[in-house]
Amino acid sequence: MSVDSGEICIDGASKSSSKDSASKSSSDGICEVKDMLQNMSMDDKDILSICANCGKEGNDVNNICNKCKQVKYCNAVCKKKHRHKHKKQCEEHVRLAAQRAAKLYDEELFKQPPPLDDCPICFLPLPSLESGKRYKTCCGKVICSGCSYAPVYDDQGNKVDEKKCAFCRIPLPDSDEEIFEREKKRIEKDDPIAIHNRGIDYRDGTNGFPQDYKKAFEFWHRAGKLGYALAYCNVGYVYNNGRGVEIDKKKAIHYYELAAMRGNELARCNLGIEEIKAGNYDRAFKHFMIAVQCGDNESLETIQKMYSNGFATKEDYTKALRAYQEYLNEIKSPQRDEAATANETLYRYY
Repeated sequence: MSVDSGEICIDGASKSSSKDSASKSSSDGICEVKDMLQNMSMDDKDILSICANCGKEGNDVNNICNKCKQVKYCNAVCKKKHRHKHKKQCEEHVRLAAQRAAKLYDEELFKQPPPLDDCPICFLPLPSLESGKRYKTCCGKVICSGCSYAPVYDDQGNKVDEKKCAFCRIPLPDSDEEIFEREKKRIEKDDPIAIHNRGIDYRDGTNGFPQDYKKAFEFWHRAGKLGYALAYCNVGYVYNNGRGVEIDKKKAIHYYELAAMRGNELARCNLGIEEIKAGNYDRAFKHFMIAVQCGDNESLETIQKMYSNGFATKEDYTKALRAYQEYLNEIKSPQRDEAATANETLYRYY
């Protein structure tokens, strides 16, 4: 988390390199869609209350096959006797259910994510690049680089000499202590960005906080549950790279998927990279294409490499270029260009 006159750049996990991230955590925060699909079965009305072994009928026939959940038995004895007859049918039910679940989950995974939030001042979509926006600890708003850099005027149209927040007009904090107190209040109000940033403090041991991966994980999980996708991307990154936890690729992909479905382009790009490693180029292209539409330049460059190496067509690359140009057309403005020209490091937005 970097601080500039009370403005906080929203920090996150990079695609291939990032600062160390958090600690070990339980597998909470399971995606509702994924959880539902993993536990899919036919409705109870489709399961007749008839023992599959002896044919007995009645309400007491309720001992269901634990695997396929498609047949019932009157007791454990009948269940055991019927096992060898039911095994092949059971395996087929499980296989078909798994295929259906995977198909439905992919539909959720590859849906177009929610659109970018708008800057509350100029009402243009916020850039995906973190240097192109600022989080305000005073009001909890995320403001684009152009509006953050532009001078602030009072109600009479006079330029305000004292530095104030461009949105709420509250004077910017002039000390780390004041920034800390403002962020603390935002955390108490369940502001997910403030909660995520506190996790960054614990991850890096900055702003007066000790380095504590466990604490960082706790804050990121909390922010993720409140809907902040970047927090789940950070959790995925640390599992993928073993920063404070043991490497767990399965958990890494799980949290990348949670972040990607909530619109995080970094996580989406990471999923594409994993699919390339597995040789699944069609799935990789889908991930990269969604990331490009969200403004991720690295995904565009990766599609270009896929085209050069024969893993994507010319039409695929052209489609990606057009999507990225559409993104730029939405976010570009003279005010943002002026800020980037004044200080590209602080205000670059694409």
